[in-house]
Amino acid sequence: MSISRDPDVRLSYARDASGLEMIPDAVARPSTVTEVAALLREATALRTPVTAAGAQSSTTAASITDNGLLLSLRGMAHLHEVDTDAQTIRVGAGALLADIRRAAEAAGLLFTPDPTSEEECTIGGAIACNASGARSLRYGATGPHVRALTVLLADGSMLEVRRPALEKNTVGYPIAQDPVDWFVGSEGTLGIVVEAELALHALPVQVLGLAIPFIREEDALAFVVAARRSSNVFPRCLEFFDAQAFTIARDADGSPTWALNAQAMVYVEETGANESRDDGELPLDAWLALSEDYGALTSDIRAYDAPSSLRDARRLRHAVPTMMNERGAAVRSAGGRKVSTDWAVPYPRLASALRTARDIASAHGVPQAVAYGHAGNGHPHQNFIARDADELHRIEVVVDATLREVLAMGGTVAAEHGIGKLKRRWLPTQATAEQLRVMRAIKHEFDPLGLLAPGNVL
Repeated sequence: MSISRDPDVRLSYARDASGLEMIPDAVARPSTVTEVAALLREATALRTPVTAAGAQSSTTAASITDNGLLLSLRGMAHLHEVDTDAQTIRVGAGALLADIRRAAEAAGLLFTPDPTSEEECTIGGAIACNASGARSLRYGATGPHVRALTVLLADGSMLEVRRPALEKNTVGYPIAQDPVDWFVGSEGTLGIVVEAELALHALPVQVLGLAIPFIREEDALAFVVAARRSSNVFPRCLEFFDAQAFTIARDADGSPTWALNAQAMVYVEETGANESRDDGELPLDAWLALSEDYGALTSDIRAYDAPSSLRDARRLRHAVPTMMNERGAAVRSAGGRKVSTDWAVPYPRLASALRTARDIASAHGVPQAVAYGHAGNGHPHQNFIARDADELHRIEVVVDATLREVLAMGGTVAAEHGIGKLKRRWLPTQATAEQLRVMRAIKHEFDPLGLLAPGNVL
């Protein structure tokens, strides 16, 4: 394995989805665990910082660095055969989530984590930030589906960790009872995940997708709350599109006149109360009744009930961040970029939180963000486009004020993208001094020289 210091190679690894550019001192592209271990031993001996990266889809600059070595793990994309009896698969850190999903489906199983960027993100990155997606409403984020990890520590030593199969355990502090959770969400700061064993899930017998337009945004968000509380419908996702996001989605779908009066759209997927069992018809009538109760444009509802049409529905959702990334890239030369948030509040408070966020933007003369995402979890994405450096500063002020209001509502500054480098300033606004000391103590235990992913999280 060679380490490249070629300027063009370094530049090709200098950007991720954050909109920032950081040129590493060198780039390494290993293809085996042995190569990664040797590289880390050498880096420790030379006191060289190492930042791991996958497909570099991070929105928080976690996968770029201008300090030391960029370790690209894309070459470690191997997929072992699915174990259908155990319902697991062993994969390399560089495997794309979409490839894992396809391998699972070929074996009649489902890999449930589904970030919108599944075709462009690796399992190592998803584990590093505990990524989620639309279906996390039903299945949770990436972490619960990680059975075991092979991790290389900063000095190159290997650590194998596995989730306990116990249902009850009171031995020691809870923080030490499941070592897999030491590394899920640690953003490459404690060790380098090189392999993972993942739990798979039975494929649902039936899936019904519904795109439901609403005349008023507040009705759409009230519908989301009602759907979560209902005992008649069983959604595995409740995805929200504000008016701007819906415009992007309908244009991408080639349907520019679809529900033109709508100010919001909610996309739901229904799989039944027991999705692995055929209990008859899915509750379409219950969804239609609930939609009508909350003022939906029922004549404009679209249904997706076949694998191909469900993929079409997924492309609707993916069109929004894709377009926003393009808009952000177009203003980089003027000192602008896309600014994205992933805050979350308790789901009944989402409507209030979005109103507050928009009021703050208006008060600062900032164009309103495109808002979309995981409303069922109280977790939207706001995407601003800063057209130049001055507007970037004003948007950052707006985001800061918004996050403080979110925290006052019992929310979080980061629900799925992690902290990285961009959100590090807000960590102390949510974590207490005691929590920060515990985090620093764990960091020192695993990486005493502070060489792994400098600038991420702490």
